[in-house]
Amino acid sequence: MFKLRPYQADSVKAVIHYFRNNSYPAVIVLPTGAGKSLVIAELARLAKGRVLMLTHVKELVEQNHAKYESYSTEDRPLKGGIFSAGLGRKESDEQVVFASVQSVVRNLDAFANQFSLLVIDECHRVPDNPKSSYRKVISHLQSINPGIKVLGLTATPYRLGMGWIYQYQVRGKTGQVKSQELRFFRDCIFELPIQYLLDEGFLTPARMIDAPVLSYDFSHLKPALAGRYKEADLDLVIEQSKRATPQIIEQIIELAKDKQGIMIFAATVRHAQEILSLLPPVESALVIGDTHQKERDRIINQFKAKQIKFLVNVSVLTTGFDAPHVDLIAILRPTESVSLYQQIIGRGLRLAENKTECLVLDYAGNNYDLYQPEIGETKPDPTSDAVTIPCPACGFNNSFWGKLDNNGMLIEHFGRRCQGYFEVLDEEDKPTGEREHCDYRFKAKFCSECGADNDIAARICHQCDATLVDPDKKLRDALNLKDALVFECKDMQLNVHKTQDGKSQLKVTYSGESNDDQPHALVHEFWSLTTKKQHFAEQFVRPHLADRHRPFEESSPTKVVNHQHRFRLPLFIIARKSGRFWKIRDKIFSDELS
Repeated sequence: MFKLRPYQADSVKAVIHYFRNNSYPAVIVLPTGAGKSLVIAELARLAKGRVLMLTHVKELVEQNHAKYESYSTEDRPLKGGIFSAGLGRKESDEQVVFASVQSVVRNLDAFANQFSLLVIDECHRVPDNPKSSYRKVISHLQSINPGIKVLGLTATPYRLGMGWIYQYQVRGKTGQVKSQELRFFRDCIFELPIQYLLDEGFLTPARMIDAPVLSYDFSHLKPALAGRYKEADLDLVIEQSKRATPQIIEQIIELAKDKQGIMIFAATVRHAQEILSLLPPVESALVIGDTHQKERDRIINQFKAKQIKFLVNVSVLTTGFDAPHVDLIAILRPTESVSLYQQIIGRGLRLAENKTECLVLDYAGNNYDLYQPEIGETKPDPTSDAVTIPCPACGFNNSFWGKLDNNGMLIEHFGRRCQGYFEVLDEEDKPTGEREHCDYRFKAKFCSECGADNDIAARICHQCDATLVDPDKKLRDALNLKDALVFECKDMQLNVHKTQDGKSQLKVTYSGESNDDQPHALVHEFWSLTTKKQHFAEQFVRPHLADRHRPFEESSPTKVVNHQHRFRLPLFIIARKSGRFWKIRDKIFSDELS
């Protein structure tokens, strides 16, 4: 009987525990080489009903089926059906069926009997579009069995142009909000970091070469709206560096002398064809998106059999490709995300005989780390690092891009809102199924109408629907007015002020530097704290409070003054003349500016 590795057993337990209490589609994330097929086999063995394992290519259908049946024992034979036109088999009545989504969607009538569990391998390919092949198959299976459980497996739960494929990462009764938008897969219920597999010896170590002979400079390129680079832009960079490619390939050939299998990731088709022309013809082949399926199968089988040594590809072999002997990865293309970078290197990390390491050559200046978590946003610039920022309100550890100094100390981060969430509990402390997002914002746009904090890019207040004016525009417009005073606030003082009738008011004095005509600016505002019309809590406390995770309920001028250490200065003050005095019209805080 096969034995699960500890993390594989943990992932199976997580699935069983989750589906006992939930029916939402869920995801488990296992890096390349973690043994997803074994997890699938164990889930299929434990399932009380029938299991359908769905994927997008026949190679994965065949691979998962073969591994499933290889775990058979004399006292427990495992036999699975295959439903794939590409493999010439259409078996849909077995207890466990391995199928390609294209074959199933064209033969839905063959799947009239219900399944209790649907497992989707490489599930990051499931789109949100309900008219897609995957979603049509899922809807069909749900119409037969509304209680069917849907589980996705992937090594990369982040999709270019879409973002995270699931909405929440579950951590007990709390967790992380990955997407503010609804996703087909609601929860990620188990995730294994690649570093664990490397540390425990379940993957081959990667050895990075820091100083290749030459490299391409793709640093000025920006991905298009879909998250990918334009082919014309990539070709232009390569054309401008045309002397680099021959020297790069010469170095790859030299370093590959004692290697078994070399995968080269090219930027474009034209680039790949140039690379192929520089490689030993008998030992090399090229696979691109337009390669005919039979030709692709022939090339891949030759490569797996070590009949060819160099395999060049353009964006087609980043997932679902199992050739354990690969021990050199050459990256000659920019990667749009951490996930894609790790996918590419993952092709060479599987364990194999006579393989002690995988050499990784990066000729494209990809500033990613093999161990780095996916942040879910484009890297602001090459010097940015992944940083962990605790939320002062709920304590959740957020993953953002940020800047570190030479000592590893945080300079700044680019996070906007806390990513934490909480399970909403009923009166008996039982989960209601609803979730509440932490509303703390590290950077916010303040609504002057209701006092609510909004996302820095918001145009409409989420609380009162008021139009939010861009702070940069406020500054520009104010500077163009002749009767406006705009200054950078350097100091703020809170004092108790007595009115003529002896009543106490809160007096706030802002001082700073303006221009040559009025170098020392000074303006005041007064709060009586006796009427709701001024909305002191919304208009002053909320935007000024530095530690917003702690409530502020003081309502007398004296007590507010005693707590002035809790209030932060605005960055800019905008005032207009009202009679003989200046009246504050706007305050702009540092976290509002883009």
